[in-house]
Amino acid sequence: MPSFDAQLKAAELQRQLATLTGHDLAHVKPYGKHLLIQMHRDDSVDTIARLIETGRNAYSSAFRSHTGRWEPLPGTGDLATTAGLVVTLLATYFDPDY
Repeated sequence: MPSFDAQLKAAELQRQLATLTGHDLAHVKPYGKHLLIQMHRDDSVDTIARLIETGRNAYSSAFRSHTGRWEPLPGTGDLATTAGLVVTLLATYFDPDY
């Protein structure tokens, strides 16, 4: 079971993603020190990215490639900064019509 702090950060990231993308199809699932970003479309759920807590309020991110491996994305920062980087770099995957 994720910690209360992880659940709060997941909820905060989900709100930021909704603001940045203009829709609420992106959901965030806490998993240990990771925050998994999942897109919910029709009856499918795709995990497209994750944020990794590297320190107190410091995150890096990774993209889930077609092979299933996690590939690091450039840039680090606080939750809001990293969310902005992920949405910018993976804009196609956040498109509701993708």
